[in-house]
Amino acid sequence: MSPAETSRATETVPVIGPGHSMSSVTNKISSIVLTQKTPLSWYIGFAIAFGLMQLLLVSIVYLLVAGVGVWGLNVPVAWGLAIVNFVWWVGIGHAGTLISAILLLLRQQWRTSINRFAEAMTLFAVACAGLFPLLHLGRPQYFYWLMPYPSTMGVWPQFRSPLVWDVFAVSTYATVSLLFWYVGLIPDMATLRDRSRNRFARAIYGILAMGWRGSARHWRRYEQAYLLLAGLATPLVISVHSVVSFDFAVSLLPGWHATIFPPYFVAGAIFSGFAMVLTLAIPLRAVYGLQDFVTMRHIENMAKIMLVSGLIVCYGYGMEAFTGWYGGHDLEMFVMSNRAFGPYAPYYWALIFCNVGVTQLLWFKKIRTSVPILFVVALVANVGMWLERFIIVVTSLHRDFLPSSWDMYTPTFWDWSLYFGTIGLFFSLLFLFIRFLPMISIFEMRELLHDVESEGTADAHD
Repeated sequence: MSPAETSRATETVPVIGPGHSMSSVTNKISSIVLTQKTPLSWYIGFAIAFGLMQLLLVSIVYLLVAGVGVWGLNVPVAWGLAIVNFVWWVGIGHAGTLISAILLLLRQQWRTSINRFAEAMTLFAVACAGLFPLLHLGRPQYFYWLMPYPSTMGVWPQFRSPLVWDVFAVSTYATVSLLFWYVGLIPDMATLRDRSRNRFARAIYGILAMGWRGSARHWRRYEQAYLLLAGLATPLVISVHSVVSFDFAVSLLPGWHATIFPPYFVAGAIFSGFAMVLTLAIPLRAVYGLQDFVTMRHIENMAKIMLVSGLIVCYGYGMEAFTGWYGGHDLEMFVMSNRAFGPYAPYYWALIFCNVGVTQLLWFKKIRTSVPILFVVALVANVGMWLERFIIVVTSLHRDFLPSSWDMYTPTFWDWSLYFGTIGLFFSLLFLFIRFLPMISIFEMRELLHDVESEGTADAHD
């Protein structure tokens, strides 16, 4: 028995609701995009998100005019909300590639209903994340200096700097994720091209379909390219956030100089990424009536991955405290005690509550199968992971080696407006994606339905 057959044989809950045929799957998913009348709820949601995105544009213009002094940065805390938000957004972008690439290689069929909008979420989150390092440069118009291009002035990037490693890691991750997402869309673009009644829409979808006709040669090349991109994307899931953790781990600053950071950051990224996928999947399945496609099996499996990755994050918290004590270094012990009992202690205990306490609820099947409770748990996890990045960045900086230079970090209005503006950008792109592109892979759902029907026929003959 092949791995795919083994995984299907052990499934007790279906990955697609009963009573569906090939045509009904295509009609249900494509009708969301090809509907002639856009729902009022879509306009309301997009208007709110677009309004927040305007706040982002205002914040960027003001920042470029006035400089980074409008943020709450000071002498000990040279990194503030910009780096916190960068790490948080990159983490959210991890679940899409994990669902699409790693679960594809492991032949986990339950990924089929959620991989498309998870991949889109990855792209939008990485786009939001990329804004913060560029704006943090102070002179973002010279961002290309970070690229190793032949410079007539002999100015080259400092390749020993982890900030330069970030540029290569995140840009590579974004490029491969974009190609992986677009290649997966090609057969569905052809479906929308053939079913659309609008001439302009047919032309656009036809261009995006790149001449797809569904021939055997097209499918062979498609499967080769898709599998190759999945293989390229898989190591990126591990490497990207490991490189982001090097921003802190390769320094000599107490609280950052820790070898546990790479696996700790990767687990945290998967945890926050799946929390965001749940945050998006639960409302989408309710609004668009996709309960037959995003079933309780998908919801529970994502909750289980959140539990596993959350436990690894909990282990990381414990090891941070233990190594700070066991190492016997005064400064390391001070950083840990300052986090737990210093001026930012409420934020620290809030993150412990969100990421350690609330996560333990996922041990219980009743919680994992309760959609409203799981939605709240996912929201709390997103808040907790943001607090974690805030604690790592700020509490390690605001009390440095010289007590005379200690200071508190307080984000300003422009710090917050930039952050909430990127949330508006993220949801604006998400609303456009939902309206104009299929949020669930049509052809993969048809393949899954074909496999299920073939198994049913084989069982009937047996």
